[in-house]
Amino acid sequence: MGITDPDTYVRGVPYDELARLRAASPVVRVDDFWAVLRHADVRRVLRDPGLFSSQLGGTQIRDPASEADLAYVRRMMLNMDPPEHGRLRGLLTKAFTPRAVAKLTSQIEAWARDLVAAVAERGECDFAKVAADLPLLTLAGVFGVPEQDRRLMYDWSNRVIGYQDAEYAVSSTVSETEVSDLARAALAVRPSPGPGGAMPDPRTRAGMPDLYAYANALGEYKREHPGDDVMSNLMQHVGDDGGRVSLAEFENLFWLFSVAGNETLRNGLPGGLLALLAHPAQYRRLLADRSLLPSAVEEMLRWWTPVMNFRRTATADVTLSDVDIRAGDKVVVWFSAANRDPSVFTAPDDFDVGRTPNDHLTFGHGPHFCLGSHLARVQMRAMFGAVLDLLGEVTLAGEPVRLRSNFQNGLKSLPIRWAR
Repeated sequence: MGITDPDTYVRGVPYDELARLRAASPVVRVDDFWAVLRHADVRRVLRDPGLFSSQLGGTQIRDPASEADLAYVRRMMLNMDPPEHGRLRGLLTKAFTPRAVAKLTSQIEAWARDLVAAVAERGECDFAKVAADLPLLTLAGVFGVPEQDRRLMYDWSNRVIGYQDAEYAVSSTVSETEVSDLARAALAVRPSPGPGGAMPDPRTRAGMPDLYAYANALGEYKREHPGDDVMSNLMQHVGDDGGRVSLAEFENLFWLFSVAGNETLRNGLPGGLLALLAHPAQYRRLLADRSLLPSAVEEMLRWWTPVMNFRRTATADVTLSDVDIRAGDKVVVWFSAANRDPSVFTAPDDFDVGRTPNDHLTFGHGPHFCLGSHLARVQMRAMFGAVLDLLGEVTLAGEPVRLRSNFQNGLKSLPIRWAR
């Protein structure tokens, strides 16, 4: 059972094995790639897209199946290098206007409270299911997606992130009767499991036809009928060079946000609560002193680390921590290891809600630093503020169920109970 075996992660992240590998060598050969396990080396790789490219082979450990699939993933911002990456990111940054962000922030706080208040009287819930709605509501707000369509993003991210998990790979929880006309047209082309339950590869365009049908229709609609959401801003914006965001670019941004923007937080929220549940003294410390909430959220992000790794490809021969890497080699930065590097974090395996400084790499580093980090922090603070206020101290009500994935540190179920 190695660090790349998805079955390993059903039981938990193999922190002991990552620590053993990191102690032996900061850069170590695993399968067909170099695993970068030390905080300083991860930062160096992420800071230098000239030497460590996102575009050459994409950003996932497994290679795209064909040249056509590789060409397709290269069109996503996540898999771009400068200067193309900078152009698109610059337009997107401008679309997140202070007004749009302020509006979302106040909505997020209300949504989080409503979601927790809705279960408060029950005395128990599956927190993974309750928490999953907050990023969906937020993303619907960013895109101006009709609220009744938000569950589409739940299924899409399940299929993309959970392709190694038999249950998530075929996720299909939305019915045609509860969505907009825009969504009904997309659901009509939703793929069905083939012989043996296999689904098409979700990293190909053919694997997600329903997502692309929806994104295309939404992009067209936003251009004709702009609202006051971030994506309307983006579709209306004309760059300094007179260029606009194309529909193809909008589709790919929609894919990125509705999967990456959803999944990371959807796992970070129950993961953060599980961290508190595993450390009751820290939980009570936070209950007694709410001023610790911002640092507690940073510690949840470090200790749980939702996205465990990202891949780059070396563009030239390079030496990293005395290890020679050849041009064309796969280089995979391992955030789960870097966020517990003892040279950066005192007692790295301890969960400390007051930990400062906390230079975790959960949102990445360098030119691809997570665009949604601010909104992610707002959502986590809002959700945990609501839990502390409305539920108080909660306890586990059953076994947590983990996602089968070597990429996302995921929780599919987290049953909890509390005194009503």
